[in-house]
Amino acid sequence: MSIQQAQADLIEEFSLFDNWMDRYQYIIDMGKQLPTFPEDLKTPETKIDGCQSNVWIHHERQGEAVHFDATSDAAIVSGLIAVLMRIYNDRSPDEIAETTPHFLEELGLDKHLSPTRANGLHAMLTRIYGVAEQERLAG
Repeated sequence: MSIQQAQADLIEEFSLFDNWMDRYQYIIDMGKQLPTFPEDLKTPETKIDGCQSNVWIHHERQGEAVHFDATSDAAIVSGLIAVLMRIYNDRSPDEIAETTPHFLEELGLDKHLSPTRANGLHAMLTRIYGVAEQERLAG
């Protein structure tokens, strides 16, 4: 599935909910399904600055793709991580770097998150795009 299709599918899923309370619950439920994050990967290098909660994102190159593992100590942030992983995980660096995250606006996340959560979301995106650029340069 292309990264554009992943964004379209996510937007379609969220359109099934009539209100933001249901959408928040769906985001939280998505976060509960994240794979377990190894404690030994919770390092200063993997920690994301700019988030209200503690967030760690680890990446490794797997062939042509970048694989991310991530976690947070907050339920809603774990859900936001799950949203980002649906779009960006196991994609090529070029695919990540060349994708505009239009799903954020279309889902309404940019308007319905607190300013501190929105800043954290953008800090996570900055890390993901930074990793993609680093991997592009590394070849």
